Amino acid sequence: MNVAEPITIGLLGAGSVGAQVARTLVEERELISARVGTPVRLAGVAVRDVENPRDWRIPRELLTTDAERLVDEVDLVIELIGGFDPAAGLIERALRQGTAVVTGNKALLAAQGAQLHALADEAGALLRYEASVGGAIPILRPIEDSLSGDRITKVMGIVNGTTNYVLDQMDTTGAAFGDALAEAQKLGYAEADPTADVEGHDAAAKAAILATLAFHAPFTIDDVYCQGISDVTPDDIEAAALSGYVIKLLAIVERRSSGAVLRVHPTLLPRTHPLATVRGAFNAVFVVAENAGELMFYGQGAGGVPTSSAIMGDVVAVARRLRSAVPETPLLSDAEDLEPLSIEAAETQYYIDMQVADQEGVIAEIARVLADHRVSIESMRQPGSVSPEGEVEDSAGSDAGAQVQIVTHKAQERHLRATVETLESLDVVQSISSVLRVEVEQ
Repeated sequence: MNVAEPITIGLLGAGSVGAQVARTLVEERELISARVGTPVRLAGVAVRDVENPRDWRIPRELLTTDAERLVDEVDLVIELIGGFDPAAGLIERALRQGTAVVTGNKALLAAQGAQLHALADEAGALLRYEASVGGAIPILRPIEDSLSGDRITKVMGIVNGTTNYVLDQMDTTGAAFGDALAEAQKLGYAEADPTADVEGHDAAAKAAILATLAFHAPFTIDDVYCQGISDVTPDDIEAAALSGYVIKLLAIVERRSSGAVLRVHPTLLPRTHPLATVRGAFNAVFVVAENAGELMFYGQGAGGVPTSSAIMGDVVAVARRLRSAVPETPLLSDAEDLEPLSIEAAETQYYIDMQVADQEGVIAEIARVLADHRVSIESMRQPGSVSPEGEVEDSAGSDAGAQVQIVTHKAQERHLRATVETLESLDVVQSISSVLRVEVEQ
């Protein structure tokens, strides 16, 4: 390794991820320096309280409460505070003065990513954030670098470990939603307030980041349709299983001829789909590109140690660029005029679970409604039976009605929604208990 001035690093935040990053930079300094090709030194760690206990005991001389001063004195800033304040101000301060930034702040990137990239481009600063999506999974660099010569048409992923654990427990053990969530909290997979996870907000932020990189166009979390998993019932899980499906919370971004649709929602996947096999709190991202075809990236999606791996990958990559002084190519230098489209523009399939009157001609009337809205039936399941004349026969008796479960063929979301609205207005439809979207093999 050539003798040179060390690249100095300032770490902002020393939580579960930050403490592991600090440990790696201190204990593996020689290894990291060798891989960069020049000395790398942790200059300081900015925290709110230097006396707080941490997952790894950071040397006292590295700790400081003056984050702004630390930002002003180093070559590379690692931001692991999270949220908007003071993280946004500190990142902006670093970028404006040309200091490189590595962050895992998905909420900030999903809201202000385009502005931060503009600041970085103006000052010639480096900005990297692999850890913001998928924890330890290397997904953003492959999209940005390895697939840069290809055209990505769709990205679909399980990007929240909490919801995947909950749905997996409901599928494999028959647990109710609340019980599965409580177990996730007990194991440390879910926060005390799990709202951001179970309502899909965490996945929506990651969807915006994935879409920006995959489609070379600026998107924010406000462009993402978002629906969580709190309404998924054991009956939905059981019905999906009997039909050969599993329910996953998916973040889906797909290119359309007139723009891009970004959506997060519970989804029925065939059990033969690669994403259907992702268990527990693991994450996986499925990418479809015109030339490369289908690719899947799989691994641990959270936790201090796994996520620190993604942070350190960015640190080494950025430090190498600083050492070689290679100019940065602006992320959106070739930005496409790709507008965010409403969920109405999506093409998908629906699973519809309804309770209907136990009388002759019910199935025929339901089929007519679907045909009127240009929606066709791929499959239908009725826990009782259906007579050749289209009469629903149910062992529970006519007063209770009968349950009918339909999976449609692919159609535009607007037609599918209109279909459900019309079905709800029919006298023969007593109630619609569940409507879920379906994704099939590519």
